[in-house]
Amino acid sequence: MKKTVLLGGILLSAALAWFAVGNYLSARPIAEENLRGLALSLASAIENIALHDPSLQSLDTFQSHDIAFFALVDRKGVYRFHTNPDLTGKPVQGAMPLSAILDGATSDARITLRTGESAFEFNTPLYLSKETLALRLTLHTYRADTVIRRARLNMMVLFALLATGWILALALYRFTRREEQHTLEMARRESLAQLGEMGAMLAHEIRNPLAGIKGYAQLIEKKPQEERNSGFAQRIISETLRLETLVNELLSYAKSDRESMVKLNLTEIVSHAAALLRLEAEQAAIRIICDCQDNIVIDGNRDRLVQLLLNVVKNSLQAMPDGGTVRITAGIDDRQAIVKVNDSGHGISEEEITRIFEPFFTTRARGTGLGLPLCRKIVEEHGGKITVQSVVGEGTSVSIAFPIRK
Repeated sequence: MKKTVLLGGILLSAALAWFAVGNYLSARPIAEENLRGLALSLASAIENIALHDPSLQSLDTFQSHDIAFFALVDRKGVYRFHTNPDLTGKPVQGAMPLSAILDGATSDARITLRTGESAFEFNTPLYLSKETLALRLTLHTYRADTVIRRARLNMMVLFALLATGWILALALYRFTRREEQHTLEMARRESLAQLGEMGAMLAHEIRNPLAGIKGYAQLIEKKPQEERNSGFAQRIISETLRLETLVNELLSYAKSDRESMVKLNLTEIVSHAAALLRLEAEQAAIRIICDCQDNIVIDGNRDRLVQLLLNVVKNSLQAMPDGGTVRITAGIDDRQAIVKVNDSGHGISEEEITRIFEPFFTTRARGTGLGLPLCRKIVEEHGGKITVQSVVGEGTSVSIAFPIRK
């Protein structure tokens, strides 16, 4: 539907522009034809007066607002009549195709008078009873040029209206798109809020029993009555810790700390998170390299940001079971604080990367599927944006952008 409307708008605009340009281009030929027709009419009237008055004195009374001046020239090149009486009887000055005119040829052209005015000159033979004279008729072009000016003005107005229309259409389109995105965002937030309420309810229901299960299992492990009970107890503890992790992540996902934002040094937080995971990384033969710009100040919640970075870096560590390198960089780019975490792990497929931010989606057998969704939620709480790029077999890059403190 949108493509059809856009195509229709383009075709309509092109048709209107073609009409305006065509009208302007045809205005000058029309003006010239109007001048030529007027010149022929006036030449006919002058010829009629000259036939009835061979002395040509009656031409003194012949006037028209369109005539700048006119003159009659004989074969000797002498003015037999000129609207300027001082020139009557004097030879013609300037180029005039006298012989061609007297032989029956007519000519017309645009000229510029000594006053700087643009005029229309029409030359034609005048057949009288006893001789043939050449008529030089010079006309004002005010009215004819009005047609050209009006056509030019119409073209400019039409183009201005088309430009205004497209600007308004673009603004309306952007406003509509923004409203659609806002509606989708509100729907997504509402869904997340419902999910958070569900998670909080689930956590509340199972948190207390988990504490008892873990306590009894630890007692069994310390004082087993039978040898095999120690192994069972270890499994109970392992599963209990897994459930406890799920509960904690559900609670973190459900809560929001938008109001507890303070001035923070992002560089220090990145370094702290890397230090917490360095021992775990060394045990897995993984190097953590930090390359951070000093004193990157943002507004944020320290605990939530540490949790964010721990989750991202832990994902990188889990993606490299055979060892590798995790590089963490932090800097400022285009009034934003950018934190990047690059690993040399197994990567994420194109199909999976489109779903990694969905709650409970996981590719690990014992994963909760809340790690990256929680990361995105924390980033959005800080007014930022998180993106993930990955190539299977080469590694993954996570980029996190935060607005810096003004």
